[in-house]
Amino acid sequence: GFFKYYNFFIDSWIDLLGRFGYHVSDPWTLNIILPVGISFYTFQTMSYSLDVYRGEIEPTKDLISFASFVSFFPQLVAGPIERATNLLPQILYPRKFKFEQGVQGTRLIIWGMFKKVFIADSLAPEVNQIFANYEHLNGGVLVLGAIYFGFQIYCDFSGYSDIAIGTAKLFGIDLMSNFKFPYFSRNIGEFWRRWHISLSTWFRDYLYIPLGGSKISRINSLRNIFIIFIVSGFWHGANWTFIIWGLIHAMMYIPLFLMKSNRRFLTDIVAENSALPSLRETVQMFSTFCLVTLAWIFFRSPSVTFAFDYIVKMFADFNIPDQSREATLYVITIVILDWLLRRDETLNFKWKPAISISLNIIFIILIFIKFNKTPSSFIYFQF
Repeated sequence: GFFKYYNFFIDSWIDLLGRFGYHVSDPWTLNIILPVGISFYTFQTMSYSLDVYRGEIEPTKDLISFASFVSFFPQLVAGPIERATNLLPQILYPRKFKFEQGVQGTRLIIWGMFKKVFIADSLAPEVNQIFANYEHLNGGVLVLGAIYFGFQIYCDFSGYSDIAIGTAKLFGIDLMSNFKFPYFSRNIGEFWRRWHISLSTWFRDYLYIPLGGSKISRINSLRNIFIIFIVSGFWHGANWTFIIWGLIHAMMYIPLFLMKSNRRFLTDIVAENSALPSLRETVQMFSTFCLVTLAWIFFRSPSVTFAFDYIVKMFADFNIPDQSREATLYVITIVILDWLLRRDETLNFKWKPAISISLNIIFIILIFIKFNKTPSSFIYFQF
């Protein structure tokens, strides 16, 4: 943690002094290449220490099993952030390979690769081009750029999570779910129960509840909400853009908390008993997606100034794009597929075997078509 955030605090301090007329040279910045995924396995190791301290688990005497828990390769660099209470017992005790578990793991790997290679990597060049040239583009294109990035990061990160969970199943290990179709959320509270679940529940269990959660005075509860979201933003990176991203989500969540609506939609699924959402559900999903997408602009931007300029340009010079973009087809594709799968969070593809097999074959073909054309690294590897 020290090496990840040291330069941020030094640069912020020097910048603050400069605003008061004190110009200081920068001899203290450290040029260190951080290990990939440091934030993930740091939190995973911390959860073990905290669970032992609380008495929720007994400290293991098996060093090899503990090392396997900390460095379990499928989810080492980008999660899900596992708990010792779930993963460690599975490592400690003998396992037998189950054919059904292997099939489900293979499906998840194919689905994750499809989202990463075919969707996310296809959107990445378009996103990079729009954000790099936003000053010369009209607002309509900038809106598309923000939407494309929202789906890029979703397919990139959830794709990796599915690959990790699927690979673990091949070893007879069940990891926790990390995404549950978050863009079909009907408010911000539901979004955070469906997005990066292993991180949001980590903050809930190890920070929010120990601070008192919501079972204290209202002002202290609001304080806790701000702390959780700001720390969540800071976890992603040492940049003010991530902090503001977290702050925006806190400001969107607090009205729900004050109206006691933050715990709505705890168990139900949108349009659970119908093919299409109701008008009310459509408005709820659309408004939630718009708010989340607006916040993504800060997440994607290199600086706060860049993000504000992008947003101002987006609204000040808005015109409907005069040409269709191929990237829109990728967005439509993942929206349709996610909608068809929304009731099946374990991704068992509960359709007729012929349809399920055919769909997986199509996914594999599309993966190979795109594999060498537009490769890009996983976004969350940098965290």
